[in-house]
Amino acid sequence: MNPVVFTLILGTATPGGGFPVYGDAYAEMLNAQEPRLRIETRNTKGSAENVPLLEAGKVDLGLVAGEFASAALAKPGAQLRIVAAMYSSPGMFVVRADSPIKKIEDLRQKPVVLGTQGSGITVLGRLVLSALEIKAIELTLEKAADGPPMLQDGRAVALWGAGVGWPAFTAIARAGGRFLGPDAEEVKRILAKNPSLQAVTLPAKSYPGQEAAITSVGSWSYVFARPGLPDEQAYLLARALHRAEGPMATRLEQAKESTAANIVSAAPRVELIHPGAQKYLREAGLLR
Repeated sequence: MNPVVFTLILGTATPGGGFPVYGDAYAEMLNAQEPRLRIETRNTKGSAENVPLLEAGKVDLGLVAGEFASAALAKPGAQLRIVAAMYSSPGMFVVRADSPIKKIEDLRQKPVVLGTQGSGITVLGRLVLSALEIKAIELTLEKAADGPPMLQDGRAVALWGAGVGWPAFTAIARAGGRFLGPDAEEVKRILAKNPSLQAVTLPAKSYPGQEAAITSVGSWSYVFARPGLPDEQAYLLARALHRAEGPMATRLEQAKESTAANIVSAAPRVELIHPGAQKYLREAGLLR
């Protein structure tokens, strides 16, 4: 008798952003490790749409950026649960190589692209600018892929993004773009006003021409499960991720943080990890 194969729909984001790239790698690698899983990706408007889709049971899994994740988990009676920690996301701006912009303060009253309307990255950018009391002309997108052309043709002087392997950052860095993160004092100001954020660092050489590490602020993004996802399926997801850690890291730079151990370390509280995933993590010796 053949074992049951579980088909799970994974909500990602708009084409051209980091979430679809990650979602494709996550689905492919986990499917390869676990024959009882068939994860299928679906483009969405990002975290802002993924949360209600999950809550309504219209997708089984969803990629959710830290700011949206924190809000979703803090809701009274919240039933969404973590099945994977994706990666930490240090936020920063990128400017063209020939730009006179040298620091975030220089963006005051300038047009900047923050991201798509439903993206957690966009929320993070607004939090940073607000904490630093910098009023820029904020531009949002329908598709993440629309951002680099706006910077290249001068409609914007800077583009906000976050994390390793973000496609828009890669495209601009290859053309000689420069990255701008908050300085040490600005990091303190941002964290003082946004205690849910963390100080995180983008490693050196994460992008072409980026020789030095960049200290910034950010948070973890997660793979959430819908309410009622069976424990057996969450167990298989956690086990498959553990087995797929090597291939995931080889396939995608930012997926180096997508480990079973980081499910435990990144979750705000153990009870927010899906019970099925908890069962596997205990069996693997990663959770007491």
